[in-house]
Amino acid sequence: MATVAFFAPHGSGHVNPTLGLAAELVRRGHRVTYATTAMFAEPVAETGAEVVPITSTWDGLDIKPPQMHGKELIGAMGLLLKETKAMLSQLDRGERPDLVVHDGPLCWWGRILAGRWRVPSVEVWPNLVSNAHWSMSTEYATLNPWSPRFLLMVVRLGRWLRTEGFRDVQAFTRGDTAAVRLVTLPRAFQYAGETFTDRYAFVGPGLTERSYQGAWEPPGELPVALVSLGTAYNDRPGFYRTVLRAVADRRWHVVLAMGEVDPGTLGPIPPNVEVHRQVPQLAVLRHARAFVTHAGMGSTMEGLSFGVPLVAVPQMAEQRANADRIAELGLGTVLAPDEVTAAGLWQAVEAVAGDERVRERLTWMRNEIAAAGGAPTAADEVEKVLGHR
Repeated sequence: MATVAFFAPHGSGHVNPTLGLAAELVRRGHRVTYATTAMFAEPVAETGAEVVPITSTWDGLDIKPPQMHGKELIGAMGLLLKETKAMLSQLDRGERPDLVVHDGPLCWWGRILAGRWRVPSVEVWPNLVSNAHWSMSTEYATLNPWSPRFLLMVVRLGRWLRTEGFRDVQAFTRGDTAAVRLVTLPRAFQYAGETFTDRYAFVGPGLTERSYQGAWEPPGELPVALVSLGTAYNDRPGFYRTVLRAVADRRWHVVLAMGEVDPGTLGPIPPNVEVHRQVPQLAVLRHARAFVTHAGMGSTMEGLSFGVPLVAVPQMAEQRANADRIAELGLGTVLAPDEVTAAGLWQAVEAVAGDERVRERLTWMRNEIAAAGGAPTAADEVEKVLGHR
């Protein structure tokens, strides 16, 4: 039995993709510790992992998980450096594990702790990844590499990283020290997926039961549509009002997740709509005929895992990349967020729900997700690094 320490930033899109792997390693007899905030203590505990309480500099503040590309990169690096130092001050005196598993895009402290402890690391990448053949920064977001602010941040980060034994800032942020990168989508969904080396293991999503969220059953025989803009970028009351206008008097049952938006600001709620701050998304998707989504990778993979046609309404660069891939692969359609009308939205929902070609492509993608292996394959990769396989 090995001790495996998990680390992830304060964000559902980064914690949830690791939970299936944590649960599988526990099932195989390993001891798993997981450093997380109070918000995620319950879902982590459900995996059987030992919860290590931490406090995030982002918790309770109006800070979204930083976007590590384009014009947001400089500010994101500053936020992440502050968070990394805060995490290291809380975690450095922890026990030395046999291996570290951590989020790849944002969990810099996972890399540093693995280096301090001189143990191998495995990174979990819950998003599209980049190489010389396809890059998020090239295709969807640009940054002037000669920007004085950017160069100053690189120098600042580089000086600090040298005190931790890392000489190359770019190699550090890419995660070059990881033994393997676990990408929680199938290779077929990745742009230029065939060009990535075996250091990238496309394992697909490793979904858990999430029983802590409760159950959900449809209240009748009407087809179900789920509408959700995720947990981070959902402050869109105008969009929700458009949804309510779109679904009034439709022969559909609509489940609307709207985060912190006050339902009282939306006006009358049609009787065929149930409104929640959050919903047990997997439980609803089991019954859904369509999913109107922000196209975050977590929600995208969850919808595709259940074979649900997607109507993507992306709001940021990563979501636009995901949405374009959804359309390119025939898994749904895309609507520009600032151009959504009530009529256009529901036309898109009914079109994807009734399109046999979309259904065929969804069946293909579900097979690709199944073949990727999910949490068991991810655990195999971890055990290879541990030397157990």
